[in-house]
Amino acid sequence: MTVTFAGSPGPVESRLVPEAGFELDTFPISGFPRRIGLDLVRAVFRALRAPFACSRILGRRRPDVVLGAGGYVAGPMVLAARLRRIPTALTEADAHLGLANRLAAPFARRVFLSYSIAGRDDAKYVVTGRPIPSAHLNADRIAGRARFGLPADGPVLAVFGGLAGAQALNEFAVEAFGESGPAVLHVSGERDYEALRARVTRPDYVLVPTTDHFGEALAVADLAISRAGGTVWELAAAGTPSILVPYPYATAGHQSLNALHFERGGGAVVIDQSDLSRAQELAVELLADSARLRGMREAMRTLARPHAADAIADELVGLAQGRA
Repeated sequence: MTVTFAGSPGPVESRLVPEAGFELDTFPISGFPRRIGLDLVRAVFRALRAPFACSRILGRRRPDVVLGAGGYVAGPMVLAARLRRIPTALTEADAHLGLANRLAAPFARRVFLSYSIAGRDDAKYVVTGRPIPSAHLNADRIAGRARFGLPADGPVLAVFGGLAGAQALNEFAVEAFGESGPAVLHVSGERDYEALRARVTRPDYVLVPTTDHFGEALAVADLAISRAGGTVWELAAAGTPSILVPYPYATAGHQSLNALHFERGGGAVVIDQSDLSRAQELAVELLADSARLRGMREAMRTLARPHAADAIADELVGLAQGRA
């Protein structure tokens, strides 16, 4: 089986896809600015041209099935595939069906959901969970602590803010634990790293901008403080009890919806960003309560869907073979 990718020629796709060993076809596309102006005119022009560019890519690649990963990039390709009568599917990463997926859903035979979504329960919609990298599964706790220079014994608090970093979480973590407290592994993101590192004054507070060993970062933690984007599914697969702080400006509050799924299941506690100061006391309280952490760990593992990627792949093969 051959897998190729298509998307915008942005720096992230152009770097990550080839690094992962896949071929990438690009076409001009961009999101719509919120303000009326020349940038909006250009975005509309690109959007009108994009299905034709996608159709040319499909004509060259001749795929048996097309999977759209959501967002404005996926829409033109899904439309072009439908016009060429190529089976199509979509993935939705959050507990709210995004605008692009709502627009593209009529053209898709399957929509793979990370969470159950009210009103999206007919045969087209399949709840699979969100795919996570297999390399992040079953990492070794002892090896992870050695890799990051963390104490072999005692509790470790992890702080994750996403790829770009989360300024509110970064500031909170350094202010609350930079001078004293439990051992900390803080993955800050590149943007804030330089400003933060001078404020960390103890050796068992490990601050890194990013890591290629995120599975081990999950494994070392007894408790995590995190945003509630895609990382929540990796926290669940690792069985990591979590304090989730949803990004308050996420579209349609989808991070809050994501976080509530894990709180209701017993694996996480949700704190609004406006109440973030409460997380310090809560983290210390949870790290001292081994029985509660054990229960949260078991709940996270129950909620996890570590085989989501396999489930989606099986469905896609069925679509390609005309069995679905």
